[in-house]
Amino acid sequence: MRPEIEERLALNSSLVTSVLTGFLREEVTKVGFQKAIFGLSGGIDSALTAFLAAQALGKDHVHAVLMPYRTSNPKSLEDALKVVDALGIAHTVIDITAPVDAYFAQVDRVLGEEANALRRGNRMARERMVTLYDLSAAMNALVLGTSNKTELLLGYGTQFGDMASALNPIGDLYKCQVRQLAKYLGVPNSILEKAPSADLWADQTDEKELGFSYDEADEILYQWVDLRMSPDEIVSRGYPERLVHAIVERVRRNQYKRRTPIIAKLSGRTIGLDFRYLRDWGT
Repeated sequence: MRPEIEERLALNSSLVTSVLTGFLREEVTKVGFQKAIFGLSGGIDSALTAFLAAQALGKDHVHAVLMPYRTSNPKSLEDALKVVDALGIAHTVIDITAPVDAYFAQVDRVLGEEANALRRGNRMARERMVTLYDLSAAMNALVLGTSNKTELLLGYGTQFGDMASALNPIGDLYKCQVRQLAKYLGVPNSILEKAPSADLWADQTDEKELGFSYDEADEILYQWVDLRMSPDEIVSRGYPERLVHAIVERVRRNQYKRRTPIIAKLSGRTIGLDFRYLRDWGT
């Protein structure tokens, strides 16, 4: 990453922690909740969410759910448990293998073909979110999201799966900033140092699947989104044209994932178009 961009993306970690913990405390409690629940994968994003939530609400008011699948890397569960132990928070382990495999055993027969890795991965992500929302009702706890800004912009996530949540404390942090804040808060080194992976199938890594590194994406996205430079301006600064346009096109192509469902307009005031209020309107 170029030094001038790295400097701009450097966090005042103390201040950011104060802002994000205040956000969580206010947004959880003002809608009538006292607890938060989230999926803890063993990756850096969910670990950071755990550390922020525990600091914001207290360790007795957060609950981590660990949801391995039979092909999940055992290290993922080990790292998730390190976070649980470090924070002293409650947790539940729910193996999602049985419901996922039961679904595909039926659907593969119906379709006459075996589901590919993408479909299986999406099903796992949605199975995890179904589990979280059911447990949120049982525990009267609000679901926290764990997707960072880089993933959300690139659409690198499953709609109504890992991208779903009631609140997302890290959604305005680029991946490089997630690393900064996680290190500041004391996330275990084994998590800080490993390659990012959704762990949806064996040997998967985020950067291998994306075709570029998170640092490359952060550097280009920051200039395009935050500095409002055009793709051509970014290319003129020496960045590979193919990479810049691939990242920009990916953001545009995945805009639908960042929107609430679009409603066909018939009346004078349509939800999401003309009838628009803040999330906490009326509370």
